[in-house]
Amino acid sequence: MASDEQQLIQRAQRGDLNAFNTLVLTYQDRIYSAAYRIMGEPASAADVTQEAFIAAYRRLETYRGGSFRAWLLRIVTNTSYDELRRRQRRPATSLEDLAAIDTDEPLIADNSPSPEQAVQQNELNEAIQNCISSLGEDQRTVLVLSDVQELSYQEIAEIVGVNLGTVKS
Repeated sequence: MASDEQQLIQRAQRGDLNAFNTLVLTYQDRIYSAAYRIMGEPASAADVTQEAFIAAYRRLETYRGGSFRAWLLRIVTNTSYDELRRRQRRPATSLEDLAAIDTDEPLIADNSPSPEQAVQQNELNEAIQNCISSLGEDQRTVLVLSDVQELSYQEIAEIVGVNLGTVKS
């Protein structure tokens, strides 16, 4: 797998868009998950994920080896921070937040959780996300990279650009 990944990276660095798309498909769920945990909402996470992959493609020549996943996570983390800073400068209300409930969606799909289970899961997810969102940006990023992305403290220190001891504390 690692040699296959390195071959894909090398092909992508030479301009092979299909190779880069394969890398995107491999990592899109993890990158989106990190963006979601930092941003706190699905639409923003999707936007940040897309921006991060575009930035990764444009900067692919700067990748010098090591963990490609960590390299991508650094890009999505930085992209998330940039978006959070932009929002602090220009707060806005999303039109989606103001929209009425979508009545075109089916009420209950086959093999889906019961309405009670869905509500409980949503409440749990919301409570967890509220706790994560209440952390400072640095703490939130370390938590996401450690507990959600399951990176080592050393990888987190490299991504965030701080000392290993700072990450551990």
